[in-house]
Amino acid sequence: MRSSPRVTVWNEYVNERTKPEVAKIYPKGMHEAIAQHLRSEGLAVRTATLDQPEHGLADDVLAETDVLIWLGHTAHDKVKDEIVDKVHRRILNGMGLIPLHSSHHSKIFRKLMGTSGDLKWREADERERIWVVAPGHPIVAGLPPYFEIPAEEMYGEYFDIPAPDKLVLISWFQGGEVFRSGCCFYRGRGKVFYFRPGHETYPTYYQPEVLRVIANAVHWSAPVAGPEIGHAWQAPLEQLQHETTS
Repeated sequence: MRSSPRVTVWNEYVNERTKPEVAKIYPKGMHEAIAQHLRSEGLAVRTATLDQPEHGLADDVLAETDVLIWLGHTAHDKVKDEIVDKVHRRILNGMGLIPLHSSHHSKIFRKLMGTSGDLKWREADERERIWVVAPGHPIVAGLPPYFEIPAEEMYGEYFDIPAPDKLVLISWFQGGEVFRSGCCFYRGRGKVFYFRPGHETYPTYYQPEVLRVIANAVHWSAPVAGPEIGHAWQAPLEQLQHETTS
């Protein structure tokens, strides 16, 4: 297995083109803000957007992607089901997925979770404090016990997802709500890490701690060279002996 995961950062790339206040913060798109940081860490990164043929996720792209970062917000319904199905198969076969922020309502996240992904929300420029609750987990390597984002959109419980296989981060907001903001899941051979921060009207994807989490999650969710598992009739490993009755 390669030591450096190949990453594709997928983004709708809608708000950056239609809202001047978002374009001012992310002139090249949120996907490029994330991609540039990952490239600075020596990772091979490509980007893909909704408006490209096959949403930029053709078979050859997916075959060369070890970890897919997903940024969805206002155009979840525009993502073609056949593309979602292809991504889903790749995840079950080992590709990592990192859905960010509003991707809790993306088709691929809902398909993997089997739930609605619904939650409470509010836009009020609130401070978010993100606490590490699994200090030995590789996704939080290099982080302090907590870090703060000066202003963000609030997400609140109840978050309609299955119980995470590992809860790594929780958020507290200035208005009093809490949220499971860093959740790990295993699906087939693949690993999924949902990470909450990233509303498009805030410069969240330039904050070092947020980028540290995303970079760590890339390495955690990358495929591993495990055994090939067959799903067919299995010959016995040992000789079977059956008792006979007279």
